[in-house]
Amino acid sequence: MAVLGDPKKTIEILNRYHFVFQKKFGQNFLIDTHVLTKIIQAAHITKEDIVLEIGPGIGTMTQYLCESAKEVIAVEIDRNLIPILRNDTLKDYKNITIVEGDILKVDLVSLLSEKRTMPLKIVANLPYYITTPILMNLLESNLSIENLTVMVQKEVADRMQAKPATKDYGALSLAVQYYAEPYFVANVPPNCFLPRPTVGSAVIRLSPYKEPPVCIKDKELFFRVIRASFNQRRKTLLNGLNNAKEISVSKEVLEKALKNANISVMTRGETLSLAQFAALADEIFQLSQN
Repeated sequence: MAVLGDPKKTIEILNRYHFVFQKKFGQNFLIDTHVLTKIIQAAHITKEDIVLEIGPGIGTMTQYLCESAKEVIAVEIDRNLIPILRNDTLKDYKNITIVEGDILKVDLVSLLSEKRTMPLKIVANLPYYITTPILMNLLESNLSIENLTVMVQKEVADRMQAKPATKDYGALSLAVQYYAEPYFVANVPPNCFLPRPTVGSAVIRLSPYKEPPVCIKDKELFFRVIRASFNQRRKTLLNGLNNAKEISVSKEVLEKALKNANISVMTRGETLSLAQFAALADEIFQLSQN
């Protein structure tokens, strides 16, 4: 039975190993059993599942995952935590593989090559400073992911699920929603962590699409158009795109593309839906080929 999640037990283990929190890794360990249970339930973990956990810490969530899943693979960047995991908190679990490494550098396709036919679910308490690169790396990978249930900064969770014409809507909203359907699970206040972060957190589940919700002719151009549209939020979409070095077409072409996509030249990027951005990018692509 899982024993972590109790702050006293967490502190006892940290003291036993003289563990020092590393600011560079953005370490905040979850110490709330209610939140742990919510994450397991939101991820729909079953005995048929292979779970990849990013940043197990001292193994608090890992214990819950080991009891709920068929197999757990935990990737931890801090070498000082490896002895705690292997020799203490996870030593009694037979369905755990602990990998020391940086999730952005680990070859996950090779690591999970023997599990390709099994449902893969990802659970993570992501460091705030590197949330977006990790998420996009996973969403753009060739892994067959059923869902990702992640703890992130509250502000980032809001942006991931934001709708057009709202203050949180931006390039991250569109990038995430191109690859997956976001579902907000729960707010998590600072007192649920050790040490306490200075900002609120949230759990969000992303369910990757088998096929993207929009068809596009040039994915690279599509994302360049999105980024350029939000780089200068106060400008009209036309002026923002025209000022962007990464959009190498004339203002006349942009005007025509907007007209063909039924988008006013006076509109702002923050009001466009995913489908409208797809239509605009396709028009720019088509016109640039002529």
